[in-house]
Amino acid sequence: MQIRDAVIVVTGGASGIGRAMARRFAADGAGSVIVADLNAEGATTVADELAAAGVGSRGVGLDVTDPDAVAAFIDASEAEFGPIDLWCGNAGIGANGGVELADEIWDANWNVNVMAHVIASRILVPHWIERGGGHLLLTASAAGLLTNLGTAPYAVTKHACVGLAEWIAITYGEKGVGVSCLCPQGVRTPMTEADGELAIEVVKAMGMIEPEDVADAVATGLANDDFLILPHPEVSTYEQRRAGDRGRWITGMQKLRATLPGA
Repeated sequence: MQIRDAVIVVTGGASGIGRAMARRFAADGAGSVIVADLNAEGATTVADELAAAGVGSRGVGLDVTDPDAVAAFIDASEAEFGPIDLWCGNAGIGANGGVELADEIWDANWNVNVMAHVIASRILVPHWIERGGGHLLLTASAAGLLTNLGTAPYAVTKHACVGLAEWIAITYGEKGVGVSCLCPQGVRTPMTEADGELAIEVVKAMGMIEPEDVADAVATGLANDDFLILPHPEVSTYEQRRAGDRGRWITGMQKLRATLPGA
């Protein structure tokens, strides 16, 4: 995936990883970077920054779980900037707790962390097949390869996100559709600012990196056409250990959980 001159969309782009990716794409010579977020004001602020640097940009308030809104957004973006080359599905949410959480919370996590990608892919994948190319970057999490203590909806839906990315890559890869799945561990973003919550304490204990570090890893991964983009390289080792002996992995995670605040 070549960033230079590409038309790129970043959802969840008002802050954190999304904002860092938008800035990095602009610095790497993207033709246009469209910033979408439920926080319309934040998206506009980032887009104005990119436009001031000479990059075509627009900030849009967008609910990624609304099929009609997403379709209208894609149509408007392509009418203004041209065909979308790279869609970064980065919007995501979490929830502290487990199976006791209400259905509405589980549904919200499912809709944002999984169905939003399905909604966008329904539109973009046929376009890319017809045009002969396009790239999908889905922000999952190391939680989608391993797990995340303290937040069942997040861990479960991020596993589903990884599974969806794999399925799209397998099904449409030979038709010109590139897919990358971003799986960071702890990143210093608004989502990880709270103290005392088990899910947050886990990622803090494992070491936090900055959103700009993630954006650097994304730039390298896209240039290499990597499927898995791992800003924390140790996640690959953890995943292999988990697959090699699932029972031992679960026992180890139980012991880790017992040592953390909030357990």
